[in-house]
Amino acid sequence: LGEVLARREKAGGGACLLFGIPDHKDEIGSAAWDENGVVQRAMAQIRRLSPEMYIIGDVCMCEYTSHGHCGILDETGYVKNDETLGYLCRIAVSYARAGADMVAPSDMMDGHIQAIRSALDEAGFVNTAILGYSAKFASGFYGPFRDAADSAPAFGDRKAYQMDPANGREALREIEADIREGADMVMVKPAMPYLDILKAGSEAYNIPFAAYQVSGEYSMLKKAMEEGLLPPTVVEESLIALKRAGARWLITYFALEVGEALKNR
Repeated sequence: LGEVLARREKAGGGACLLFGIPDHKDEIGSAAWDENGVVQRAMAQIRRLSPEMYIIGDVCMCEYTSHGHCGILDETGYVKNDETLGYLCRIAVSYARAGADMVAPSDMMDGHIQAIRSALDEAGFVNTAILGYSAKFASGFYGPFRDAADSAPAFGDRKAYQMDPANGREALREIEADIREGADMVMVKPAMPYLDILKAGSEAYNIPFAAYQVSGEYSMLKKAMEEGLLPPTVVEESLIALKRAGARWLITYFALEVGEALKNR
């Protein structure tokens, strides 16, 4: 982690989004809110080594549950929305205690922004911001991340709580709902296949938008460049498209490479 932070500081920029791979998984994802969990320890170390870094913690359960779903399941295997909210609040507060500047719930449970905002305020973290994964689609572009984090669902899929890729109107309704509940920023994920949502949302709502260039998008470009099919300039071109569509923040696995390239010009 120290080596990555040193490289990041040289490249410029000062924000990171953390996901965790725990030592153990269980039905309720208890490692997610463990004060000695991998993300909590990482946040504390980042705060020591790089005090100016803006730390964001992804709030979800899929990396921590034995079944790979983003919430608590009933006996039929269906996610129980309202019961899950309490666990998400525990995760968010644990991140705030560990030093997070912002929490980013990616679970897509209804009412999660309001629940987390209330929990943070009650715990005294009134200045901890919330980035809502408001327009998160049930996409095939998450595959490489799920393999790396061993977080693919053990059965079924996530279409019951993530959004239908064909339904742009629902995405805008979800964005509006998260804003009403108290989100400080909202996200479109994946990024490139949903530029229309990013554009429409950023024009309709006076709130900063983030765009997440996910693992599948990254992997396609990376592989194409390695094979000589595309030039390295496509990386910046893809990020410029997100910026042009209305993104204020760009979340990408190319962050270090792009930062270093810009710094050296």
